[in-house]
Amino acid sequence: MLRQRTLKTIVTATGVGLHSGIKVTLSLRPAAPDTGIVFRRVDLDPPVDLPASPYSVVDTRLCSGLQQGEAKIGTVEHLMSALAGLGVDNAYIDVDGPEIPILDGSAAPFVFLIQSAGIEDQAAPKRFLRVRKPVEVREGDKWVRLEPYDGYRLSFSIQFNHPAIDRTGTEVAVDFARQSYVREISRARTFGFMHEVEYMRDAGLARGGSLDNAIVMDEYRVLNADGLRYADEFVKHKVLDAIGDLYLAGHPLLAAYSAHKSGHALNNQVLRALLEDKTAWDIVSFERDEDVPATLRNAFELHPA
Repeated sequence: MLRQRTLKTIVTATGVGLHSGIKVTLSLRPAAPDTGIVFRRVDLDPPVDLPASPYSVVDTRLCSGLQQGEAKIGTVEHLMSALAGLGVDNAYIDVDGPEIPILDGSAAPFVFLIQSAGIEDQAAPKRFLRVRKPVEVREGDKWVRLEPYDGYRLSFSIQFNHPAIDRTGTEVAVDFARQSYVREISRARTFGFMHEVEYMRDAGLARGGSLDNAIVMDEYRVLNADGLRYADEFVKHKVLDAIGDLYLAGHPLLAAYSAHKSGHALNNQVLRALLEDKTAWDIVSFERDEDVPATLRNAFELHPA
């Protein structure tokens, strides 16, 4: 049986919010089967729970932000991506501020935290959200699509008309039956442009951004002294974000995701469009090993190493 997973113990980290610039302490805790991923603002009295859900997403300006009543938690996508990538179904995430810390701008520090805590199987079958028919959302020349697939595959293309990005790979396809989330995706960092910094800060964004937690470019080049981690790091970060955004569905997907110039808003819209069409999806488990699709046997959700 493919089982649900949670953490073995509590693990804590402290960092700065990318957009708020506020120092935040984050604790990941084990949770019972079928809890899902639940964020908790522990700095509020009383504490407020914000379960991961596409319907809790209220802010998609350069991140995915959740809200429950007056309580908000921003920039959840990198942590959600790591939890998806390591197959963690159930966890509480305690935060003493309004945003998940950005750390180095990728999911790699969260992968390290989760692996440090340890992952254990639980006495309940893992539940997958299986896409049964194609669902697509378009906005001008941007689009995103979910299609049936007995595994988890993502393909993405970007277009920025910037020399530093155009010199790198602008298309990527990843099938986690054959490729490793940890090695191929988790280290890709968020990125931005110097000319956007003043605008973003005027809008209350990117107050904690720096060369330590993002790839930053001027009009021509990457300004980070250490360069890129992957030859196609820009488009791989878009895949990293998409994995986190899609995990807000509450279950790992059995689907093929494809997108062109998509972002947090379209990712959220396609999830809502999927869930609102009851004929487009179902929930499945595999309680017998022989029932597991061949394309899923080595999928990243099940093998975190």
